[in-house]
Amino acid sequence: MRYFMRLGYRGAGFHGWQIQPHDPSVQQTIEEALATLLRTPTPITGAGRTDAGVNARLMVAHFDTEPPIVDIQRLVHSLNAMLPAEISIYDIAPVPNDAHARFDAVSRTYKYFVVRHKDPFRYPLSWRCPPGLDFDLMNEAAARLLDYTDFTSFSKLHTDVKTNNCRITHAKWTRKDDQWVFTITADRFLRNMVRAIVGTLVEVGRHKMTVEQFCQVIERKDRCAAGTSMPGNALFLWDINYPYPF
Repeated sequence: MRYFMRLGYRGAGFHGWQIQPHDPSVQQTIEEALATLLRTPTPITGAGRTDAGVNARLMVAHFDTEPPIVDIQRLVHSLNAMLPAEISIYDIAPVPNDAHARFDAVSRTYKYFVVRHKDPFRYPLSWRCPPGLDFDLMNEAAARLLDYTDFTSFSKLHTDVKTNNCRITHAKWTRKDDQWVFTITADRFLRNMVRAIVGTLVEVGRHKMTVEQFCQVIERKDRCAAGTSMPGNALFLWDINYPYPF
């Protein structure tokens, strides 16, 4: 029997979602709790792989069990009691056996949070930006992302993916009070992609790169041409959409 799990986590203290040889990860932490409660090794497959320190308002993962879970709500309660405070299981639902948390997802949305002034209540879940960032110009550059599909320039080097093509459908900075939020939606994302995009947009906002030069960075398909990768603590995997309810 296959199940989808909806969960959220704070990335601090974890070396990303995916299991690492010697460092703690979100995936490993949940798998260990599931193995204890279900009394059998229970691998889980996530909808994506967030980097070290990156947060998830919503992550979806699937796992298989035999026999079926008798009391799902009890399992959710027990998992939350066992897992650290940084991880919360929202719910678990049965799905068809061919449903896949990663391959069935049609879009993913990330948000990057920026504050303009020192704020102890928003730290460490936001990045304090330098004064004078031109967010209008950054939005002009962000809109150009929708014109491209190959984002090699924003990908971590030496990854095992077969293609660096992604279809971005939304990329925009919005302001609420003294906080700016960059929201980006695509069918898939490359490793380090959002943090590299934001870092390059900041170069545009500081007037160290024009919008035309931003486009040239994309067209060069060279990670060395892009800006610095931004800190992961201000980045959230925000939403994941599927073609079916669960």
